[in-house]
This record gives sequence, structure tokens and C-alpha cells, in this order.
Amino acid sequence: MSGLSRFGDGNPVPIRVAQVMGKMLGGGVESVVMNYYRHIDRSKVQFDFLVDADSTRVPEEEIKALGGRVFRIPPYQRTLRYRKELVRLFREEHWPIVHSHINALSVFPLSAAKKAGIPVRIAHSHSTMGKGEFAKNLMKLALRPFSNLYPTERFACSEYAGRWLFGKNADFTVIPNAIELEKFHFDPTVRQKTRKGLGVSDNTFLIGHVGRFMPQKNQAFLLDVLAELLPQKPDTILAFVGDGPDRPDVQQHAQELGIGDHILFLGQRTDVNHLYQAFDAFCLPSRYEGLGMVAIEAQVAGCPCVLSDQVPHEADISGKTSFISLENKSSWISTVLNISSQTTNRQIETSNTCAEKYDISASANRLTFLYASSAESANRWEETL
Repeated sequence: MSGLSRFGDGNPVPIRVAQVMGKMLGGGVESVVMNYYRHIDRSKVQFDFLVDADSTRVPEEEIKALGGRVFRIPPYQRTLRYRKELVRLFREEHWPIVHSHINALSVFPLSAAKKAGIPVRIAHSHSTMGKGEFAKNLMKLALRPFSNLYPTERFACSEYAGRWLFGKNADFTVIPNAIELEKFHFDPTVRQKTRKGLGVSDNTFLIGHVGRFMPQKNQAFLLDVLAELLPQKPDTILAFVGDGPDRPDVQQHAQELGIGDHILFLGQRTDVNHLYQAFDAFCLPSRYEGLGMVAIEAQVAGCPCVLSDQVPHEADISGKTSFISLENKSSWISTVLNISSQTTNRQIETSNTCAEKYDISASANRLTFLYASSAESANRWEETL
């Protein structure tokens, strides 16, 4: 079969993997896949990206520079056109592996991949579901029973995300959302410089949040927390990093609460690793998460974290993270206030973080091995036909 290479040959051809991304809008899943692509051995594995045509943040130049290709396809909402184009592409390109990152929606590309005869079909669970997104949740619940029909391999970013999509007794492999750990290690010089750039004084208590503005991330909840916290801790600022459709509503809510002067909307940033070091606390009030990678990044930077109890406890790698119900706003306020009154040695906290499994170099080598093993198994199966 075209596209299947064997390592150990004189001049092995890289295995090309079709990464089905859905809409690339600058979210966390895209960051995870791109991070793996930057660190994987591209002499052995190459990525091609299948993205919805209405994607707004496709790093096309970088992908091409790394040796990959971008294929724009009709949005998945146009189901018939979407599936027809996928079948055509799969038959034309002969990818040996299709790796879908669109959770319950993976039913559509993987069924097309099966019809086209793709031997290795990977479904990857990156998320779960929660309150506040009725239509989206209805679709997830309708598609979830079919999640095991078409994949030959099952990946998940956490045990929780894997069990949610594939079932409690399903066989799946946890692929961590790995990062360059050294980029996030605390540096007091970086902290001082970053806070100065933000116009934040040394005495200001800076709360940070990183996430796309959408119902899942629940940013408005943090505004309500801040509004009740400020009378007790007036020298507090809340910094939002990210963008998205809910940003105007969150900005309006801040003005309605009269706390606009205590909010920083920083938008999309390329220096998030530095911003974690500037924060004094990190908050993630998500209605649901597959893992909550931003919380892990914050902990690697030694930043105390307060997370919703809908974030998997696997996200606690420091042993000191607080998980609090979204129904208990007073506990959020008291926990954040407690952090503000403590002095934390960020360098010691960083060195004690149990983050080895999130190291991108080791994780990329493991993913290379998994791709190679799957491709070799498909080769052996083909040879028996």
C-alpha cells in the first residue's frame, strides 16, 4: 500500500499521517498537534492537515516549512459534501494513517476513511461535555455510541476523556498533551520583565486565565468572583489570554459589574509561557475539560491553580491544586484570597512538579513508535491478503 514505510531500510520514506483537525481557530487541540509536529522525528513521520474551509488560524507557512501540507475541506456542518470530499481525498492520497482530533465528530471522517480503505484509523478524545451547550451536547450524545465503530486505534488526552468517549471498559492509549517543560520553568527575571510590560506593579495581585472565549471556558464566572473579591483585595487584576466569540459579552459583563479597570484582555499571545510566570494565581472555571493543559503549564511555572471540579484531577501535577464546584463561588473567593496572602517560592515549586510525562521530546518519540507500529501491522495484514 502506498505511503507505508519500513524503518530500517536504506532510505525509508516517512509515514504520512492525515491529521483531521476540524476548525482551526487557535484553540488548545491545534496547539497540541502542532507541538507534536515540531518535535516528532519528521524523517520518520510527516503530518498533513485536513482543516475545515472556515478555519481562521491555520499556521500554513510553518506546516509547509516542516514538510507538511494543508487540505481545506467543506465544514463538517455540510455533512454530505464533507464526507464525499474526505472519501475522495483518502482514495487519492493513500494515507496509511488517519488521526482524527474532533472527538465525537470523528465518526464522520473515520467512516469515510474506512470506506476508502485506510488501514489505520485513530480516534482521539480531547474533551468531554458539560452544562451550558445544549445543542452541542445533544450532538455529542447522539454520536458517542458510534465512537467505537470505525477506529482501529483509540487515543485520549486523559483517562477521563478516554472513558467518556469510548466507554469505561474500552481499550485506549493516553497520549499526553505534552509541552516543552523548560520553556515554562520559573525565572524571576522573566516575571519582572513581563509584569512591567503589562503595567502591573510588584504589589498587585495578578490572577491569570488562558482559554478561548466560549461557553465551555466560562470566563464570566471569574468576573463574578472578582467583583466580590475586590472589596477585600482591591489591588487585584484579572488577565484574560485568548480570543473567541464570547469575548464581547465578557467585556460587556465586566463593564456592567463596574470592574473594567481591573481587567486585562490580552488577546492571542505567543508568550503565554512568560505570562504564567507573571501571574500570582491561575484560575480555570471550565464547565468541562478533557484534561486542562493550561493548568499543567501554569503548575510547571510554579503558579498556584484554582480549577473547576469539572476539570479532571489528572491535571493536578503539583499536589497542591484546588478543585472547586462552580456552585460554590464563596469558596473560589476564599481560596484565591488565601493564595494572595501566601508567599510561594516559585523556583522550589517548579522543581518539585511531577511533570515528566508531559515532556514533549519523550512523548513525540512515543507517538512516532505508535504510528510506526500501527503502520507495520497494517503492512503485515496486507501481505497476508
